[in-house]
Order: sequence, then structure tokens, then C-alpha cells
Amino acid sequence: MSIAVLVDHADGTVRRTALEVLTLARRLGASTGLEVHAVWVGADPQAEVVAAHGAGALHHVRVEGADEHLTASVVDGLQTVLTAVGDVSLLLVASTFEGREVAARLAVRTGAGVVTGASGLERADGRWTARKTVLAGTWDTACTAASTLTVVAVTPHAVQAAPLAVPAETRLVEHVVQASAAARAVSVVSREPRPTSGRPALAEAEVVVVGGRGVEGDFTAVEELADVLGGAVGATRVATDEGWIGHEAQVGQTGVTISPRLYVGAGVSGAVHHKGGMAASGVVVAINNDPDAPIFEFADYGVVGDLGEVLPALTAELRARRG
Repeated sequence: MSIAVLVDHADGTVRRTALEVLTLARRLGASTGLEVHAVWVGADPQAEVVAAHGAGALHHVRVEGADEHLTASVVDGLQTVLTAVGDVSLLLVASTFEGREVAARLAVRTGAGVVTGASGLERADGRWTARKTVLAGTWDTACTAASTLTVVAVTPHAVQAAPLAVPAETRLVEHVVQASAAARAVSVVSREPRPTSGRPALAEAEVVVVGGRGVEGDFTAVEELADVLGGAVGATRVATDEGWIGHEAQVGQTGVTISPRLYVGAGVSGAVHHKGGMAASGVVVAINNDPDAPIFEFADYGVVGDLGEVLPALTAELRARRG
């Protein structure tokens, strides 16, 4: 038996979430004696990066007849490797929008069981058990698939990416596959880069500062604090519905699910649908002028005060300490 990992990349540059999943796979492989197969679909692979994170084999797949950026093409590549290896019992992907779609599509094709948003894994009696929180973080669950292959999407930051002191001797295996009908059914006619703020992606950020109803339309102080902390800016549904910030910043059950090491909620009440999107956060800091706000019930640290005073003071103090 063996473990496979999808190495997500942006035009040849490995994403941080992929390094986290590779690290988890290496540790699981070491504890179970199973070999780790890394799967790279598309552009020329960063073999040295994959080797540094311990994969025994790197499978580079080129998909002919379709755009390799498409999710269906990625699934074509994964299915090719699974068939070639033959004994994969666990496939790991990052629990991002793309990763969850890959997991779902592959499960339909192969009949595999799927667990998304997992924070940990263990193997016993020949089966994999994934652990995850549900119901807005109020329950910890253990999920075991009845299928031979288990596909698990791992929550960002569930594992700290850690390269080996001495890179593994990773063998490179090349594959060429013809695109499936699903991949050929869609064509990319143009691409336009989205303007970026220079901040990390919301779903992958280690620090997220979220503004809620309490910011009353002005995200300036939220953005300044996020920049000092090197984090991303998020928002509650109320803030996005009011047009104070774009909907791509919404954190919650109907928005982006985040799992930063540090979450700062500014003027966030802590409604259950918002909590459902950030329950996997490490340290939670709440700043609100309402001492009865629900967020204080699950915050690690709380400040009751006016955002107009607290946020600028906090930002100034952090700047001073960092010189």
C-alpha cells in the first residue's frame, strides 16, 4: 500500500499548502511504512522542493487535449497515477476550493470515500481515520471511509511545513495522458490577472484580521493592522452585503473557510454562520464594544472597547515593537 499527494502549484511554483500536505504524508509514511507518491500535473515540476519534503516518487503528468489548469485535467492526471501505482490507499489534497473540487470529482470517478477539512489522520486495522471539527467547531469527529481508497482534503495550517535536513532520493516518473471528455468540454479563452494587495491569500493566511458590522463601513484600521501582522483581511457577511468590502473577503459557512494561526475579529459579533468558517483558527482575539457579543464565548483573548481607539493603538504598538 502507498500514499499519494497532489502537489498544487501556480504555473510551476509550489503552493505552501502543498508543502504542508507533503509534510503530513511523509510523517504518515514514516509511521506506517508506506511509500509517498507526489503527483504534479502540468508545468515542469520543482523536483528539488518535492524531494526536500520526503516524497519517494514524483509523478509528472502532462494532459494532452485540454487546459491543464482545469480541475478535470488535474483529476485525469491523478487517476492516471493511481492506476499506474495500483496500491494507493490514501490520497491527500489541500482543503482549498480547488482541492475540494478535485477530491469530489475523483471520488465520483473511483468510488472513493472523501473527508474534507481534516486536521489529522491515523491508520489502524488497515483503514484511515481522519479527524475534523464540525457544527461550527463544537464537535470533534473521527471519519473512516469504507472504501479501499480514501481521499482526504487537509485544512491549511493543520500541519507546519517542514523540509528534511537531507532531501530524499526521489525518483521522477513521467506520464502523458489524453484528456477526458470532462476536461475537453471546457476551454479557457482568456486569462486576466486579478489585482493583488500584496497580502497572503485569505484561505491560506497564517494571520487573518476580520472586520464586522462594528467597523461601520471603514476597513482602513482593519487593513492597517493586517499589514503590520503580515496577514490577510477578511469580513463578515454583513460587511460584504453592505458593500464595504468585496464578497471574496467573506469568512463563514457561505464564504471562505479559514484556519489561521491567529484570528483577530474587529467588530465581529461571532454569529454561528461566521464561526463555522473560522472555527479551526488557532488563537482567537476579539475586539468589540459589546461585552455580551457571542464571540467572547470562544475567544482566547478579548478586548471590550471602541474599534476607533483600540485598533490604531494596537497597530501603533506593534509597529513600535518591530522597530
